[in-house]
Amino acid sequence: MPLVLNANEIILVSACLAGEACRYDGSSAPQQEILRLASLGRVIAVCPEVLGGLGTPRNPVELREGRAIDRSGDDVTGAFLAGAHKCLALAQEAGCRRAVLKARSPSCGAGMVYDGSFSSKLVPGDGMLAALLLSSGIEVLSEEDL
Repeated sequence: MPLVLNANEIILVSACLAGEACRYDGSSAPQQEILRLASLGRVIAVCPEVLGGLGTPRNPVELREGRAIDRSGDDVTGAFLAGAHKCLALAQEAGCRRAVLKARSPSCGAGMVYDGSFSSKLVPGDGMLAALLLSSGIEVLSEEDL
């Protein structure tokens, strides 16, 4: 379903949805609707994990008790939060009122995220960027909502 934007509206999107190879495994997850909007100059593509200083590829991360923990047990919460705040600043600077973010991601997931056990179990919750955007009044959708 096409995303209808208001005149001159810019939306924040997960960079992986715009075709950037920035996911934890070095891949992307391009979505045709996001690529279309990007071709029109209507998106700001961000990867909060990369903006927070994490490399690509990197260990997978899940949320556990409010912390971002990678598969080896390292706490990368600081990088996740730093990247989320940089993304929020970019969104606010551009006047974004909506975001389309990668479903289930520990940064970008909205509504459901993995439970922190690395067993593919989903639980209700939001990724760190999604939670920050929502608390700042920015509507968050996933690519599954398109």
